Amino acid sequence: MNVSTLRATFLPPEQHEAMIMKCVAYTAGRRVAEIRLEDISELLKRPDTFVWLGLREPDPAMLQKIQEEFSLHELAVEDTRSAHQRPKLEEYGDTLFLVFRTAEYVDDCVQIGESHAFVGPNFLVTVRHANSPGYSRVRERCESMPKSLAHGPGFALYSVMDFIVDNYMPVADALRQRLESVEEDIFMRRPNRAILEDLYELKREMLQLRDAVSPLLDISNELMRSHGKIVPKEIRFYYRDVHDHVRRISQALDSMREMLTTAMQVHLALITVGQNEIVKRLAGWGAILAIPTMVFSLYGMNFKVMPELDWTYSYPVTLCVVAVACLWLYRRLKFFGWL
Repeated sequence: MNVSTLRATFLPPEQHEAMIMKCVAYTAGRRVAEIRLEDISELLKRPDTFVWLGLREPDPAMLQKIQEEFSLHELAVEDTRSAHQRPKLEEYGDTLFLVFRTAEYVDDCVQIGESHAFVGPNFLVTVRHANSPGYSRVRERCESMPKSLAHGPGFALYSVMDFIVDNYMPVADALRQRLESVEEDIFMRRPNRAILEDLYELKREMLQLRDAVSPLLDISNELMRSHGKIVPKEIRFYYRDVHDHVRRISQALDSMREMLTTAMQVHLALITVGQNEIVKRLAGWGAILAIPTMVFSLYGMNFKVMPELDWTYSYPVTLCVVAVACLWLYRRLKFFGWL
């Protein structure tokens, strides 16, 4: 027995409780009892019995113990130990290893978690990491459906996937509401940097959710078509339902991504239009100021034969002519929308 096995065997009870959510044996779809880790390998030998174990951020010693009890492949256990994996499905003999990204909308922000699952003909092990939600409600729902749960770990795995996918929908709806709010700000308020930052943050969170959702299309499709020992034909239509939900959410995210890209383009276009309006106003006032500048610069020239020097009304007439010319030019520029 190596050091890791010894550590797993003699873990303090409070440390076990922190990492083990539930470890329950089921026979013919009905709950038998909660069991200890040391009894798992013996129970797995019984016919029509499967074990559902839930873990939360287990340490290497606990994973070593789980690997021995369920005969898990070392590469799959290594992926669970390191976490931060992409969503995937891998096959190791009669055991499947799945990685899911979970999503929740908390405090106006998308929180992405990670869950792993080891599935065999007579066991299901779920491992939660980071912000992944608990599966106590999933277990209660399965236990209330003994006929379906009698199909074994395949139905329990479906219930976990269905729970994860159902949690995607309120997150997608929240992102859609934020997008609509930002769109209103674009047209109701003057475009500014804050709106552009909101659009960028929204796009980042949307891409995070899309990266979590899209791989489930291939995963659910593969579970529908193969792995008969774990997913019998009688429950494959459940996975078809999951596949349909994932596809609908994925299409909704694609539509929102296009709308978000369009909103960013509109925002930048409005900024350009605003800049053009400012340039037009500056050009208009520049044209108005050019008239008195030209006239007064003419009278500021130093030459001998200065016109109208001896006329008493030359100064007020000159001012009136300049004022009338500026007023006429102002009205014309106002008419054409330059001012």
